[in-house]
Amino acid sequence: MAKRIAVVPGDGIGKEVIPAALSVVEATGAKLDIQHFDWSADRYLRDGTTMPDGGFDMLERDFDAIFVGALGDPRVPTNVHAKDILLGMRFKMDLYANVRPVKCFDDGLCPLKGVKAEEIDFTVIRENTEGAYVDVGGVFKQGTADEIAVNEDVNTRKGVERVVRYAFEYARRHGKKKVLMSDKSNVMTYAHGLWQRVFKAVAAEYPEIAASHMYVDALCMQMVREPRQFEVIVTNNMFGDIVTDIAAALQGGLGMAASGNIHPGAGRTCMFEPVHGSAPPMAGKDVANPMGAILTAAMMLDHLGMSEEARRMERAVAAAVKAKKTTGDIGGTLGTKECARAVAGLL
Repeated sequence: MAKRIAVVPGDGIGKEVIPAALSVVEATGAKLDIQHFDWSADRYLRDGTTMPDGGFDMLERDFDAIFVGALGDPRVPTNVHAKDILLGMRFKMDLYANVRPVKCFDDGLCPLKGVKAEEIDFTVIRENTEGAYVDVGGVFKQGTADEIAVNEDVNTRKGVERVVRYAFEYARRHGKKKVLMSDKSNVMTYAHGLWQRVFKAVAAEYPEIAASHMYVDALCMQMVREPRQFEVIVTNNMFGDIVTDIAAALQGGLGMAASGNIHPGAGRTCMFEPVHGSAPPMAGKDVANPMGAILTAAMMLDHLGMSEEARRMERAVAAAVKAKKTTGDIGGTLGTKECARAVAGLL
């Protein structure tokens, strides 16, 4: 039976790269039943809808996966629609593992001196439902000289343990031999002390996998100094957000970066999104790089059991990059649509 996919192109360049990626998926022959949803800034400005009532329940009940473009629009300064839709999916659907593969397809895309493309091949797993992103905090005496602003970094043993365990299971499943945990426990002794204790306890259950630790500042330095040492990195929500942008630079920029928001439980509906923003200045100009969206779609197919189609898409992207059949940000001359057609042709 065809897998049921909910598609939310979103705002800005999302409306261009998502259709481009779907055209490549179609070229693989993958059997998908696709339904589009107009949840976006346009919809919010038209009728005030961010996520319709019952929307999350409907996604869980009726779809096998969700494919989301970029969300964010300067016409909505608060970006309330983006928060309700994107963070809503992550939090309310409990998609606790953000998975970011970091793979460079050509030497010319790597900005580091003396590092070859094949040496950039690791995965960052970011805790996705806790930390500084839970919006716990407040402001006291706002607008005065005595103003106080507080945001809480929330970490639960359940939340930390399950994402750490997911990282070790991911390593085992993909034949990786190393898992590194990154925190700032030398300063955040309570919150990240919990990460230290949990990581050591879980690591003991996987003796065949080498477990190690770096403070996040050291990790950032080592990612640009010696990236070949990494296989799987697991970290908290805030640090994961930061280090994955550094990681994206190692593979050619945000236009090449894919991600999945995962709950590994049986029957759970997971969400897949390219990691770049909506890039309003680029929107409608047919210049946005669709490769990240194409690779995200490949992640989605792989998650749905269509591994052969996913591998074909990845190989086609690699071939297009080497042939410079790409958009201008990574050295080509093609527009968004033409780039996607080139990848589809290479299948």
